[in-house]
Amino acid sequence: MLNKADRREVDWALDMVGARDLARRPLAETSGGERQRLLLAQSLIGRPRLLLLDEPLISLDPRHQQAVVALAKSLQSELKITVLFSAHDVNPLLPALDRVLYLGGGQAALGKVDEVITSPVLSRLYGAAIEVIELHGRIFVMAGDQEVGRDAHQHEASRSDV
Repeated sequence: MLNKADRREVDWALDMVGARDLARRPLAETSGGERQRLLLAQSLIGRPRLLLLDEPLISLDPRHQQAVVALAKSLQSELKITVLFSAHDVNPLLPALDRVLYLGGGQAALGKVDEVITSPVLSRLYGAAIEVIELHGRIFVMAGDQEVGRDAHQHEASRSDV
């Protein structure tokens, strides 16, 4: 059973992510986006200075992706915390990114989005010709006829060419 201080902390965390009503519902009756809100609330317990969100947008529709990104950015600003995203697809995260660490081919590049996600930098990281195209605020990373963001990041065991 939670004591009063613990209950206040839980209520604060739920309020921070707008999920107090969700906490009263069975988890099985929540959507992926609603579950992500509850997970964010849980991660705020203890008032961390750093949030590491591993693939927080996976299996979410675009509307819920945008909501989670906006919420993470709001938490970062309001709570003055650092939020780190680990993700294969950077496009939905662009509104919340100050800097990006891009890993590829056993190498890394760190900097602002427009400094790192470029054809020369990614070509160096992947050891292959990569083309980066920006269209309507979205970034597309292409290698040959494949979109790198979707194909090159598959787990090794699931790739048919391994």
